[in-house]
Amino acid sequence: MNKPLKITKIGNSAGIVLPKEVLARLRVGPGDQLYLTEAPDGVRLTAVDPDFATKMEAAEAIMREDRDILRELAK
Repeated sequence: MNKPLKITKIGNSAGIVLPKEVLARLRVGPGDQLYLTEAPDGVRLTAVDPDFATKMEAAEAIMREDRDILRELAK
């Protein structure tokens, strides 16, 4: 999707209105949080905290590697 977004004045701040297709794609709605991160080609807007996602990937890797140990600890 390549659609220009207009910056609108909101009180003493500025904002943009996201089209409903973008909100549906991100699976977010009013009141949800979005995360803005820098990317090599500009910025990235996501519904997932990138720091949390990185930590979860590491945890999943550990759980896969140490499955037998974790199973024993769970008993």
